[in-house]
Amino acid sequence: MGFILGSGSPRRLELLAQLGVTPDDVRPPDIDETPLKAELPRDYCTRVTREKVQAVPAAPDDLVLCADTTVALGRRIMGKPRDAGEAAEFLLALSGRRHRVITAVALRRGDQLWQRDVVSQVKMKRLSDEELNGYLATGDWDGKAGGYAIQGPAGALIPWISGSFTAIVGLPLAETATLLQTAGYPLYKDSTP
Repeated sequence: MGFILGSGSPRRLELLAQLGVTPDDVRPPDIDETPLKAELPRDYCTRVTREKVQAVPAAPDDLVLCADTTVALGRRIMGKPRDAGEAAEFLLALSGRRHRVITAVALRRGDQLWQRDVVSQVKMKRLSDEELNGYLATGDWDGKAGGYAIQGPAGALIPWISGSFTAIVGLPLAETATLLQTAGYPLYKDSTP
């Protein structure tokens, strides 16, 4: 049985390492992540994660893990910004407000699918022009849902969260560990020689 991470995210690799898990292979799926018309953020996140895990090529007894993190302001889905201008638009919309970060995780072996999602609340401080421009200049917004990553320089812009820090980063560890154990993956195995 092989374990495949269906994600190109270095953060997800680092988070799995916290569980003592190293994938046998990393195979990021290539799917269309465009939201459907009037699709709600949580539904979108769980659908995209399910599509990702189905799109990863694997042997029938391989375990495939995929996740998706979505930033939602009300019903609005904020994906990865196309450029610094869109990142600025997202950050200004989030400035001084609470929003939700939804991370869905899916695990597949053959036709079996296990899936969970975690919704966390995040408050971003009201951003001054200096803070906004300073953050944009770091380039840390690139490739990040909502235009920021809590574990990077944007951590200074987030005074409050409620929920799972690791889910906000991109992989909820408690839920992922439960899914892996449910699927029979040997977590916390005896490491003595």
